[in-house]
Amino acid sequence: MAVSEPLSRQNSRFFRRVTPARFLEQAVRILCFLAAMVSVAATAGILYILISDSIPFFQEVSVGDYLTGTEWVPGFDKYGILPLISGTLLIMAGSAFISIPLGLLSAVYLAEYASPRVRGFVKPALELLAGIPTVVYGFFAVFTITPLLQQIGLPIIFYNALSASIVVGVMTLPLVSSLCEDAISSVPKSLREAAHGLGSTKAEVTWKIVLPAALSGIMASFILALSRAIGETMAVALAAGLSPRLTLNPLDPVQTMTGWIVMASKGELDRNEFAYRAVFAVGLTLFLMTLALNLLAQRIVKRYRKEYA
Repeated sequence: MAVSEPLSRQNSRFFRRVTPARFLEQAVRILCFLAAMVSVAATAGILYILISDSIPFFQEVSVGDYLTGTEWVPGFDKYGILPLISGTLLIMAGSAFISIPLGLLSAVYLAEYASPRVRGFVKPALELLAGIPTVVYGFFAVFTITPLLQQIGLPIIFYNALSASIVVGVMTLPLVSSLCEDAISSVPKSLREAAHGLGSTKAEVTWKIVLPAALSGIMASFILALSRAIGETMAVALAAGLSPRLTLNPLDPVQTMTGWIVMASKGELDRNEFAYRAVFAVGLTLFLMTLALNLLAQRIVKRYRKEYA
């Protein structure tokens, strides 16, 4: 009895001392889990709504006709999604041609060549582009970029895919630059020092050592920028036009999937109208395309990721 009482008092003191910390740790763990589940539940809810409201559409329009049709004229019951997909991919490719090389080069400069003073000025200036509303980019494309393109002699009209591609490329430039710089900066300095010790120049170290080591993060930033370009709405709705056509010419007016959703919705669609179902079918297609790009990004990161001690 004399031995058990001191042990019980020690155990009680132990639990009084440890239990609050353990309780707090468990509470934080549960809170983080619930926060993660919110995003999962939101994604599942969006997917459920897209699928459930798209089913009546595909009961009237076959999936084959929807995916292979070359005309999108809902007023005449022509629901071939290819013109909208081609317009979306055309603007995505055009924006990537601008944002990927400029973003990568700016990231290399900021991470490897810029002084701290220059980096402190240039990086916030680049990131400021991400804070500009997309509708401002759209008006900038229509009233500034398109007239400039016409002045240099390009045969374009007021709305065209080229202007939309330029502004979307500028919009996604900060995303590429920031993520690429983070990936490049995460490469250990020991790799750079070892390469310099072997007599490599700064350019050789950057392009042959640092960039291959940061390849997974760089490729992930590229694909995320493409996903951002696919989902852009207001800028392309204003700049690209409202003409769904199957074309690869960036000088032509086109219509993207997001642009048609904006035009068709306008907050006035009746749930009983067939066009209401078509909006969700296009939204489901856009969701699946974005999902495919994100899965590709995860696969690339997993394949090329390098861990350094």
